[in-house]
Amino acid sequence: MNVLPLYRTKILPEWIDYNGHLRDAYYSLIFSYATDEMMDQIGLDEAYRTRTRCTLYSLEIHLHYLHEVKKTDALSVQIYVLGVDHKCIHVGAAFLCDRVSGPVATAEAMMLHVLQAEKPASAALPAPVQEKLASLLTDADSYLLKFPGSRKIELRRR
Repeated sequence: MNVLPLYRTKILPEWIDYNGHLRDAYYSLIFSYATDEMMDQIGLDEAYRTRTRCTLYSLEIHLHYLHEVKKTDALSVQIYVLGVDHKCIHVGAAFLCDRVSGPVATAEAMMLHVLQAEKPASAALPAPVQEKLASLLTDADSYLLKFPGSRKIELRRR
């Protein structure tokens, strides 16, 4: 599977809840920072955003909490490109820590390339970025065999 280089972060004390675990919201924050790193690596860096006024907007994010993350842990996030078209990028992510074998959490997101004008509107990804993303494509079925994917959230009626 193709994977972008790891994003790494320490767990800050203020991120820990009353149970001694990483608060739910901080998984989203860490994932956001990891996607910022991904943007830099694929050519949508700060210089690109300033020059073009284009960026990525998150359309949907699903998080799966698999193991508790504690205040003494450090996290690494691997980003996998699961799909790309001329405007959208579908990514998966694995949150890893040395204390646990396998991911402690996973995420999946759909992002849209947007021109930030008076009225923001979707815009085509530049050809070099599309090519870079295409070179990083991971087979979504292989990813889903390795990591839990998105699913419908529901209470089962008995």
